[in-house]
Amino acid sequence: MRDFWIACGHHLLDHNASGGLVVTDEFLKAYFVRPELMPPDDACAVERRLHQELLADPGRAVAAEEVAAIADADARENWQFVLAFRKLLLREPTLEAAYLALVRSRHVNLPPLFVNHLVHVILRNALDGCEDPFVLRAAELFFRPQRIVPHEHLLLLGDEEIIGGPSQTPVLSLMSMLGATTGAEVDVLSEGNADSYWQRSDQFDLALDFTGGTRGPAALAEAMGRWITHLLGFAVGIEPLTALRDAKLTWYVGLDAEATRMGDQLWHGEALDDRTASRVLALFRLAFPDSSLVVDAVGREPVYLILATTSDQLVQMKPQNLLTGLPIKHLEAAT
Repeated sequence: MRDFWIACGHHLLDHNASGGLVVTDEFLKAYFVRPELMPPDDACAVERRLHQELLADPGRAVAAEEVAAIADADARENWQFVLAFRKLLLREPTLEAAYLALVRSRHVNLPPLFVNHLVHVILRNALDGCEDPFVLRAAELFFRPQRIVPHEHLLLLGDEEIIGGPSQTPVLSLMSMLGATTGAEVDVLSEGNADSYWQRSDQFDLALDFTGGTRGPAALAEAMGRWITHLLGFAVGIEPLTALRDAKLTWYVGLDAEATRMGDQLWHGEALDDRTASRVLALFRLAFPDSSLVVDAVGREPVYLILATTSDQLVQMKPQNLLTGLPIKHLEAAT
């Protein structure tokens, strides 16, 4: 079995009998040695002592007054965030349970860095044993913002951090053959280079072909199914659609903020204008093999999933919507 996403730190965690991730001192220490928490040369004595003692004992109690005594305001805020995150992880039996508690609370007061890393490492656990680089690359949408990379008739997604945002147009390696060699170069995941994913999975430098009918949407459908099964404990069937015609929109889940707004419009009988409709990136149909899980109002009707882009072609998926937005009678953690 080949490893991937090593940088997420999954190897620092333990597993319980159900396969859930259990926090360890080593995992917490990885946060305490981040640059944001390393005391600079001019740090106060309180900050230096706190940092040193937490490296020695990552689980030790820290009073609010101790953090409040840190002289630098930015350092205080950083410690408040990381200790709130630590409290969440130590309070719950697994990281999966911690994430579910967080998203179900509807009050996510942690910076995106913490939430995305939690998604990253839980998804690494959910996809353990996956041998398909296309599924793993599609799963990066869960925790890495993507941007549409223009190239002829193809719909390509590149990592937002790697390609540099809307002001830059990256050069795809398939375009380099035509002499276009300026800007950031991004390879497009293909059958020919798929095996390289294992060596470069932490670099996030492979673009994904998300054109309708290609492996991209189908790979994301599989990743979403494994995410739901791992965290909620039951299987679903998810298939990509190329169009949504005459469908009864009994229940829908927006996979991002833009898609949720679009779904709300359709739910209220409002038509999407052409400009808005053009930002629908993908549609999926989700079915429950066990209809007893579903609320009576939905029954055997399928659930539709919508993924969209912002007006500047950014894709910011919200994987928590797959856990909190489904029409399920009882939502319990699987691990």
